[in-house]
Amino acid sequence: MAAVGTWAFSEPAVDRLRCLISAGRHATDAVEEALAEVENDPETGHHIVGRGGFPNSGGVLECDAAIMEGRAGRFGAVAALRGVGSPVHVARRVMDRSPHSLLVGEGAVAFAKEQGFTVEPNDSMLTAHSTQAYQEYVDKQQRVSGHDTLGLIALDNMGNITVGVSTSGAPFKSPGRVGDSPLPGCGLYAENMVGAAAGDGDKIMCYCPSFHVVQLMKQGSSPSDACQAVLDGIIRRTSPDRCFEIGLIALNMKGEVGAASSVEFPYTCWNQDKASVEKRTNRPHSILSDGGGNRK
Repeated sequence: MAAVGTWAFSEPAVDRLRCLISAGRHATDAVEEALAEVENDPETGHHIVGRGGFPNSGGVLECDAAIMEGRAGRFGAVAALRGVGSPVHVARRVMDRSPHSLLVGEGAVAFAKEQGFTVEPNDSMLTAHSTQAYQEYVDKQQRVSGHDTLGLIALDNMGNITVGVSTSGAPFKSPGRVGDSPLPGCGLYAENMVGAAAGDGDKIMCYCPSFHVVQLMKQGSSPSDACQAVLDGIIRRTSPDRCFEIGLIALNMKGEVGAASSVEFPYTCWNQDKASVEKRTNRPHSILSDGGGNRK
């Protein structure tokens, strides 16, 4: 059994995963529940996840979420979903009950209503903090900084591995914008007998990093080596001086965890040999740099 999450604010969620899978819960149920608790907490909105997150340029909060099991064909996602405090619940229903894999915008809202979810008015999705930040953006074009994706991976005691992600997206984004997070192979990927990966970074979409990390683990790479190899490949393609922000985490079926990033990247992890969740920080390192940290 093991679990890992992106960014330092994932610690309570990874601890929740620890409790749930230690009690025998399925990895999918554990990931869904742990993600939903963070999504629906207005206090974590400043991390740009779920309720209390920053709205789009029109003042409306739109959320993306996805969940993927290691079993073939088990994936569900929503994007630009309005009015639902825990979008991962809707993503799970897409996986379990819809003939489709990804629903967006009005279609995602209609599906949520069909499945019995309450769709709330936009005002109840925002907090005083996010409303004030939006007004400052309107009045002064003042931007905010923060991390815009929570990614969680869990491996349960039955050998099931599941990954989930959630985000309210880039602050003050264009209405209808869909980022990398809910797209399989980009923001998340899982394969039984191999492992799973999750990525964060607004420009990672066209590189499918999560898929590539899992494929490298399938060929025998450790999670750490797989994440670093994928990052180095992206750096080569974009040029070292222009690489965008990206963070990757991975977990294999042995419970081994790895990460790589182009920025300082705190993450949290746990496995069955540990009594509590561990905090780690990945600092940028690349085979494209020399021993002094200078780019080759």
